[in-house]
Amino acid sequence: MATVLTLTGSASAPGSSRTARLVQHLGRELTAQGHQVHGLDVRTLPADALLAADTSHPAVADAVALVEGADALLVGTPVYKAAYSGVLKTFLDLLPQYALRGKSVLPLATGGSPAHVLAVDYALRPVLTSLGADVAQGWFVLDRHITAADDGTVSLTPDADAGLAPVVARWRDALAKPQRLAAA
Repeated sequence: MATVLTLTGSASAPGSSRTARLVQHLGRELTAQGHQVHGLDVRTLPADALLAADTSHPAVADAVALVEGADALLVGTPVYKAAYSGVLKTFLDLLPQYALRGKSVLPLATGGSPAHVLAVDYALRPVLTSLGADVAQGWFVLDRHITAADDGTVSLTPDADAGLAPVVARWRDALAKPQRLAAA
C-alpha cells in the first residue's frame, strides 16, 4: 500500500476548518483501506521559518521530509480570492523544484461560492504540475455541503458526495496498483 501525505493549506485552526476536517476524514478512510497516512497542516509550521523558506529549521525540514517520503499526496485548500491559500503557496514555494516528481497528487478545494470551482484547475494544478506531480482530477466542494460533527466525523450533502466519491475512488484505486508506485 501507499504512503500518503495529507497536506492541508487552511489558515484556520483544524477544528474550525472544513477543509482540514474533510482532508482528515479522507485520510481516515485511506488508513482504513491499508494506506499509511501522515498529516501536515501547513499552518502549524513556524511562520518566520516558513516565510523565510528556511528549510534548515527543524519543523520545516521535517515537513519537507514528509513530502519526500510520501508516495502520494492529498492536498486540500480553501479558496480565498479565487485562488488557493497563501499559506499553502508559501509551503509549495520552498519545496525543491521537482519535489513531487513521481508522486500522485489529488488536489481538493473548498469554498463558499461555485464561482471558485476553477481554482483547482487554473491556480493549484499548474503549481503542482511544475513540481513534477502526476496530478489526478481535482475536486471543489462548497463549504455549506460539508458538515463536521464534534466527534470528528464529516458528512457531505448527497450531491457533494456523489461528485467527490468517484474522484477519490479513482485516485485511491490507482494508488493500489503496484505499477503506479513502481514509477515513483
